[in-house]
Amino acid sequence: MDKKKRFAVQALSTLLHNADFRGFFTGRISQSPTKSVCVPGLNCYSCPSAAGACPIGSLQSALGAQKFRFPYYVLGLLIFFGAVAGRFICGFLCPFGFIQDLLFKIPFFKKIKTFKGDKYLRWIKYIILIALVIVLPLCVKLTPFFCKYLCPSGTLAGILLAFSDTRLFDLFGTMFAWKVCVLGIVILASVLIFRPFCKYLCPLGAFYSLFNRAGIFRMSVDKTKCDGCSACAKTCGMGVNPSENPNALECIRCGECINICPHSALEYTTAFKKE
Repeated sequence: MDKKKRFAVQALSTLLHNADFRGFFTGRISQSPTKSVCVPGLNCYSCPSAAGACPIGSLQSALGAQKFRFPYYVLGLLIFFGAVAGRFICGFLCPFGFIQDLLFKIPFFKKIKTFKGDKYLRWIKYIILIALVIVLPLCVKLTPFFCKYLCPSGTLAGILLAFSDTRLFDLFGTMFAWKVCVLGIVILASVLIFRPFCKYLCPLGAFYSLFNRAGIFRMSVDKTKCDGCSACAKTCGMGVNPSENPNALECIRCGECINICPHSALEYTTAFKKE
């Protein structure tokens, strides 16, 4: 899929994730009946136009409820999304991933491809998934740690909501100031680095990555066509070498490697297709 088509899919997905525009006129969080359904991408429940529930926020709410009940529905949906598409969701369907892609398009004299310690920092998102999304909400009830202390999508939603009702600005305190700092760092980093939040901090991407090698939707490389030119590795913003590992944990299925391969050795495929 070429860049224009992928951009259109990302824009449409972001619109569908935020299809209830009434919140921008009322200054209130959307109360759409579809809010009971989890969307596949990272999109804050508190966004004025959110048409669904964020799966990470929903998982924290279920685990941190005063009376614990196993989150069959939320976890089942997450597993379903992951098993079907893996990190294709990150590359095509996630609104916050789309925002990062737009920020990276802003011209800057030098983009950062990689740096010392990059591969170690990528493990942080798995720590966040385990600690902030699962363990701490189980231990401290009614506290969604990732949403409260880290999620930049939630901060962006709060800012949008405040512009819809400026009286809300008076309620912002130290915690929101911290969240704004986190959002600012992510925005600045996104101009310099391709998808830094996806690489280092996103627990949803961490969860979906576990299905990249075992999910239905996959990537494959035809070794009879590949001559090892490394064009795919050089173009990959996530630092993956698709010719060696087309289903790496970090691959977001953006398709850039498929577009640039001079021998058409890479392609999208499914688990049902025989090699």
